Amino acid sequence: MVDPLTSPLSEVVLHLLLAGGLGALIGLEREQSESGGTFAGSRTFPLIALYGALVQAFFPAVLPLAVGTFVIPLTVAYIGKIWYEEDIGLTTLVAALVTVILGAMAMHSDQGAVVAIIAGGAVTVLLSVKDPIHEFADRIEENERRASAKFILVVLVVLPALPDRSLDALYGLNPRFIWLMVVFVTGLGFVAYLLGQTLGPERGIALTGIVGGFVSSTATTVSMAEKTTQNATLYHVCAFAVVIASIVMFPRALIEIAVVNPDLLSSVAPPLGAMTVVGVAAAGVLYWRTASDETVEPEELKNPLRLQPALFFGAIFAAVLLLSEYAHAWFGASGVYATAFFSGLADVDAMTITLSQLAAEGTISTQVATTGIVIAAIANTFVKAALAWILGTTKLGKLVSIVLGVVVLSGLAFLVI
Repeated sequence: MVDPLTSPLSEVVLHLLLAGGLGALIGLEREQSESGGTFAGSRTFPLIALYGALVQAFFPAVLPLAVGTFVIPLTVAYIGKIWYEEDIGLTTLVAALVTVILGAMAMHSDQGAVVAIIAGGAVTVLLSVKDPIHEFADRIEENERRASAKFILVVLVVLPALPDRSLDALYGLNPRFIWLMVVFVTGLGFVAYLLGQTLGPERGIALTGIVGGFVSSTATTVSMAEKTTQNATLYHVCAFAVVIASIVMFPRALIEIAVVNPDLLSSVAPPLGAMTVVGVAAAGVLYWRTASDETVEPEELKNPLRLQPALFFGAIFAAVLLLSEYAHAWFGASGVYATAFFSGLADVDAMTITLSQLAAEGTISTQVATTGIVIAAIANTFVKAALAWILGTTKLGKLVSIVLGVVVLSGLAFLVI
């Protein structure tokens, strides 16, 4: 707690300057964007932040009353803004209220100051991306909005209601953990989907591959393969997109491991990291060989926040978790590896999370988990090459197979070492 009566004067001044700086940051954004109008700008917002900071410093007990009192002049100013500017937007008013709290947080403590910096930065970014957010919202169709709303509603209702323990009726599975992993994996895809929608159809082929890899590398591969059947001369640029989408799977798996079992990360990072580096280098060569006038239209990405695919992934994850446990109990490490290979043909996420969880519980060793995750990733990489052969042209199939083959060999090399 920063107490102005007992803390060093320099510390108190530093926190006051921080509060004023956060207010100035938000105020400059409001004035530059001309969203504040005559309501508030680069001078008003620092004063608002200092108001919150000084009240927190000298009269912390009356902070709620001070915030409530501050609402009165804000309301009057807002009514005047509506009257004179005919603008009923609430964004600047809400930003002013948040700035009071940020000022108080900056003065509260060192930890509060750090949180205020993070929150202030987030507020500034959110205010500055008004146009991209509105453009993104306009691009989302009504059926996608309904699907997302249903998914979020189910998550909010179902997750707290699920028991957080192993249930005999579910063969020892923890329903809350399974659903939490469904939400986590879906969330990763949704972040990429947001990126793709924000960038719009003008995004480059490299970003198309990266975004497609996080949302669905299989769908990206199928789309690129079909494009080569329509125009065989595009096989270089389509191969580049397929390779990029395929290798995105490796850092995606590392993110999942870091969340589920961070202790496993140091063991899995070398092989998956090597496959990523080799894949990026190979993709760079492909891009260099691609003619400058070769372009492809990015594929339409489906919103991952849909209930049916999420439930399907949950069922796969639960089945893979059970099968892996029984395979290890019956056949040892070889059973896990077989399960990893066949599971990886369909989905890497389920196997990655499963083996990370089993390693965290001590059911399997770190080495077995690492090998199993790499095997699943390799199996899924084979699927991408097979799809390129089957659905695309022969040139695409050969090129993708060669590049992904080198990527697979680099991963196997780290397993053997």
